[in-house]
Amino acid sequence: TILVHSFLSKGIAEMAELEPFVREKTDALDAAGNTTAAIGKGFAIGSAVLVSLALFGAFVTRVRHTSNDTVFVDGVNMLEPLTFAFLIIGGMIPFAFAALTMKSVGTAAMEMVYEVQRQFDEKPHLLDANPTERPDYDACIAISTKASIKEMMPPGALVIFTPLLTGIFFGVTAVCGLLVGSLVASVQLAISMSNSGGAWDNAKKYIEKQPPDSELRGKGSDIHKAAVVGDTVGDPFKDTSGPALNIVMKLMAVLSLVFADTFYAINGGAGVFKLS
Repeated sequence: TILVHSFLSKGIAEMAELEPFVREKTDALDAAGNTTAAIGKGFAIGSAVLVSLALFGAFVTRVRHTSNDTVFVDGVNMLEPLTFAFLIIGGMIPFAFAALTMKSVGTAAMEMVYEVQRQFDEKPHLLDANPTERPDYDACIAISTKASIKEMMPPGALVIFTPLLTGIFFGVTAVCGLLVGSLVASVQLAISMSNSGGAWDNAKKYIEKQPPDSELRGKGSDIHKAAVVGDTVGDPFKDTSGPALNIVMKLMAVLSLVFADTFYAINGGAGVFKLS
């Protein structure tokens, strides 16, 4: 709650055009909020990793129990060709998921930009100091709401169907490689995105506080413009793709555990292709 108040206070101060000293303090609160959020996300990532590990162990135990101790008797051998191949494939899943979510944010943002530009073109008086008419906020909210549902379908399908198709067609050993690869890649990518996104945001704020005659030239300089570009990437890093990777780790493991018996029922856990 404190972090949300820190973020909102800055926006309210800017929209209300409060005194510069007020905005300086809200900027400091916003920067502190980014740092605190990055630390908090680290705990969330660690929690997701432990849950995923527990679910992976439960999946292996479930398959062994269902097979009457004929599969995974000595644990999972990651050096088996099929398991190792899907270890690499699983490591690709978080990067593909992150790319899809980042692209979705960009698509929704551009739709919002076009809508704002349309309203300004059709109603130039909205830019007056004291406009007599309010902008159409509902149209912008509708764009954001629809995009949040529509744009999450491809990455959601990727996470849901990958372990299911892997288990059905390639068997339980392939699922083990997929889960381990996804887990290892997700935790590293999530930590990187959460921290680097907050760093980019704070870097932009730091540059904005510098005077024009300083080395960083302050707000409006080429250095500041580059920092704004970095923050444009950093925001979906720390607020979208990074936190969503926690769900990738847990959801893939949960689905694999739920369908463990189904996977084993197909050719004794060897899958449709019987490659193992």
